[in-house]
Amino acid sequence: MTNSQTNATTRGREDLLSWDGAHPKNAYTSDTHFRNVLGHYAGEKLNELEEDLVRFGQEVAGPVDELVRENNLHTNLPRLERFSGLGTRQEKIVHHPTYHEAGRYIYGSGIMEAYANHPNSLGALSRFYVSSYLGEAGHNCPLACTAGVIRVLQELGTDELKQRFLQRFLDRDYDLHFEGAQFLTEVQGGSDVGANATRAEQAADGTWRISGEKWFCSNIDADVFLMTARPDDAPEGTRGLGLFLVPRKLEDGTVNNFHVRRLKDKLGTRSMASGETDFNGAVAYHMGEVGDGFRNMMQLVINTSRLYNAVGCAGGARRAYLTAKLYAEHRKAFGTSIINYPLVSEHLADMRAELDTMVSGTFHMVALQDRIDAGEVEKKDLAFQRLGINLNKVRTAKSGRWMNVQAIEILGGNGAIESFSVLPRLLRDSIVYENWEGTHNTLIMQMYRDMKKYRIQQGFFEYLGDLIAAKGVCETKGPELKGVLGELQSQLDQVMELEMGLASLELRPLLDDLCYAMYAAVRLNEMANTDATELDNEILEHFFDVRLRARRGRDADYMARCARIAGA
Repeated sequence: MTNSQTNATTRGREDLLSWDGAHPKNAYTSDTHFRNVLGHYAGEKLNELEEDLVRFGQEVAGPVDELVRENNLHTNLPRLERFSGLGTRQEKIVHHPTYHEAGRYIYGSGIMEAYANHPNSLGALSRFYVSSYLGEAGHNCPLACTAGVIRVLQELGTDELKQRFLQRFLDRDYDLHFEGAQFLTEVQGGSDVGANATRAEQAADGTWRISGEKWFCSNIDADVFLMTARPDDAPEGTRGLGLFLVPRKLEDGTVNNFHVRRLKDKLGTRSMASGETDFNGAVAYHMGEVGDGFRNMMQLVINTSRLYNAVGCAGGARRAYLTAKLYAEHRKAFGTSIINYPLVSEHLADMRAELDTMVSGTFHMVALQDRIDAGEVEKKDLAFQRLGINLNKVRTAKSGRWMNVQAIEILGGNGAIESFSVLPRLLRDSIVYENWEGTHNTLIMQMYRDMKKYRIQQGFFEYLGDLIAAKGVCETKGPELKGVLGELQSQLDQVMELEMGLASLELRPLLDDLCYAMYAAVRLNEMANTDATELDNEILEHFFDVRLRARRGRDADYMARCARIAGA
């Protein structure tokens, strides 16, 4: 090499090293937008949260990130050991030591302990958002599953079951805590839960015996499984499903009557073990009233998981955005950092607008869940939540994947290299997030049925109207958004008059627009009640251009705004 070639190579590698060193040292304190949103909804409770969040944010950006990266190497993934060396059945999942080391930090943040102060979804999910900076990390799906089990125990559990299990689920000590799992899917029915064939037979002592096959069992090494099964005399369809708590081990310490067929070889979330499981008369406890199993599963478990799913997508999207933004600042091409090129700055401005609004919209739903659990809501709030939680799950999943693809585009060829950045792993995780807790098509049809049967869209629009009519909401964007919502409501009314097949096709793009309008209403209301900056106004203006207006007005002012947002 000539001296000029050597110097160029050295400078290029120094730029990459500078990029790597520029990443935040604290995943929480560096996230100004999230801190403002959390402060808005937590109020005085923020002080109680911050000690854990500040410490955990530093751990996540430091040692936990390194542990998660190492744990996800293909040589370190979980494996199944059905029997011990002496031939005793154990159904054990063996993890690399880094899995447990990361878990001690993550559970030590108090994510599950937060539920001891019921209701406190905001306390739990604010920690979960910080954890999701790591991607799924092998532990975030188990956290979501465990949260659902905790809510079922708190709402439906007997005193005996609470005493036996609840405190172990809430314990922040990783070596003492219990984890939960939820098994719904069967080979013949994914979204068609009513086709589930697993059976439940009541024993003389009042407990139940579960027999059947579950096809997709995430967190297969959990201490307690929450699952649906059909009592022998129950009707077909979802009305006949019961909700059961199945301990991994019986009270004498032996393994319950189930066995793991094999682990799933998944595209993403590979550090977390998913499997196929047969139940052969496993001891179980019915949760709640017989006949209410599916309703309780949806309200307490699936809705909880959909919130976790959305927060997980938002946290991963934040990491993708930062990775791309910092790379654009440090990577040079044709004599300047690539962030200075309009195509790149627009790219980053689009990502920032998507990120901020999805974080705001998601944590609005989290705070609303706490108000619902506290009984502090009206009918329109419940209607808004029923539609909004599913809208948000679909949109955050799409946005999470899109954000990772956009980030990889900024990194170019480097973005596809597993050892170069976390982006390939985050992208794989985001695709799995899209399928968890209902595919887009499944949720579109659920929203269609809810709107057709219960007319929840009326309360949804009323709720959003109240948000943008609140005192202090921007006097220009408020009316503009009101007009957008009026058009969407008219379009939705027309679609709902169509036959189901056509309506479902028309709903797909319309529901995306509806969710973006929901985000805009939430963000306008937040900004009216917080110390919004000029940057906040510019990001929201860009969001209106990108997602709510018919076309962008690209001119010199637009280019300058993109550059300011990208560089902020």
